[in-house]
Amino acid sequence: MATLPRKDLFDLPEGVIYLDGNSLGPLPKSVRARVDDVIGAEWGTSLIRGWNDAGWMDQPGRVGDLVARLIGAPEGSVMMGDTLSIKVYQALAAALEMRPDRKVVLSDSGNFPTDLYMARGLLTSLGQGHELRIVDPQDVAGAMDETVAAVMLTEVDYRTGRKHDMAELTRRAHDAGAVMIWDLAHSAGALPVDLTGSHCEFAVGCSYKYLNGGPGAPAFIYVRPDIMDQVRPALSGWMGHDAPFAFDLDYRPAAGIERMRVGTPPVLQMSALEEAMSVWDGVTMDEIRAASIRLSERFIQEVEARCPELVLASPREPAMRGSQVSFAFAEGYAAMQALIARGVIGDFRAPDIMRFGFTPLYLDEDDIVAAAGILQDIMANRLWDDPAYKTANKVT
Repeated sequence: MATLPRKDLFDLPEGVIYLDGNSLGPLPKSVRARVDDVIGAEWGTSLIRGWNDAGWMDQPGRVGDLVARLIGAPEGSVMMGDTLSIKVYQALAAALEMRPDRKVVLSDSGNFPTDLYMARGLLTSLGQGHELRIVDPQDVAGAMDETVAAVMLTEVDYRTGRKHDMAELTRRAHDAGAVMIWDLAHSAGALPVDLTGSHCEFAVGCSYKYLNGGPGAPAFIYVRPDIMDQVRPALSGWMGHDAPFAFDLDYRPAAGIERMRVGTPPVLQMSALEEAMSVWDGVTMDEIRAASIRLSERFIQEVEARCPELVLASPREPAMRGSQVSFAFAEGYAAMQALIARGVIGDFRAPDIMRFGFTPLYLDEDDIVAAAGILQDIMANRLWDDPAYKTANKVT
C-alpha cells in the first residue's frame, strides 16, 4: 500500500490548510520544472518541430490513458482536450443521434449548471422538439421511460457531495433504452470509478480539480470502445479528422477515440497535467477512497462538536457522498472568507453552502483537526460578522 499523504510532492504555501482541491488542485512540485522545459527546450528550441520531436501531437491520447487508469476505463478510450463544456456538447450530441426517435434528455437539479446550459443550447440549435427534463436527484430512476433519449448526470453533486449510484442508474437507463452520460468532474481522482463495469456509453470530466492539472487544464471524454467507430462527432474539428494533414475539404472522422478531438491541444497545459499525473504513481483509488472517508468523517465529527450553528448538508453515510463535505450556514459566505483569512481555504456555493474538499494526497488528520479548531474560533466569536467578509468576490 502507498504511504499517504504525499505532502512532499506538492508546493503548498506554508501555514495554509487547503480544503479546496475539489475546486482547484494545488501545484505538484515537479510541474514547474516540466513546464519550464516545455517552454525552453521544446518550444524554444524545437519550434514547430516539437509537434513531432516532443510528441505534442500524440499527447492528448497519451495523457488520456493516464486518466483512464483512475476512472476504470481501458487504454484508448479517453481523449483529452478542449473544455468540459465542449465535451458535454460532444457526448450529448452523439447520444441524441443514437436515439433519433426519442426527444427527452433527462437530468437532475443537482447537476452542474454548465451541463444544463450546454444541453439547452444544443437542443435549441437542433430545433427538433427536444425537451430537457430536470427532476430531483432522488427521482431520476423513476423518470426513466421510453421517451428518454439520453440520461445526463454528474456522479457527485458539486454542492453537497451527494453521490449517485453509477452502476444502478446506468442499468436503469439501459433498461429504458436510453444512452447514459456521466460527468466525473467531482469523481476523477476523488473516488473509485468503474466506467467499464458500468457499461455507460459516455463520460466527461475536468482535470484541474482532484487531478491537479492547474487552472484551465484540459477536459476529457470517454467513449465506450464498442461504439467508438459508430459515434459521429458533431464538432468535426481538424484534429479529429482521419488524416488532418491531407487537408481534405470533406470531413472524415478518425478511427476510435481520436475522432473526439476537436481543436489544437493546449500543449503547455497538457504538459502540466501530464507531469501532475506522476503524483498518482503507486497509488490506488481504493487507498484514496479509504483515506478520504477517514478524513471527512473526522471533520464532520469535529465540526458538529465544535460548531452547532453549522448544519450538515452532505449525506451522513460516507458511501453516499464523494470526497467533500458541505455545511449550511446563513452567513456561509462571510464565514468562509473569515476562514480563508485565517489560512484554511475552502469555498462557498450559493445560497448557504460552505464546502470542504478532502484530498488524501496532501491532507492528514492533523490538518483536519486544526481546520475545525480555527472554524470553531470564527463561529464562537462571530469573527465572520465583519463587513470586509461580506463583499462578494467574482469567484466564491
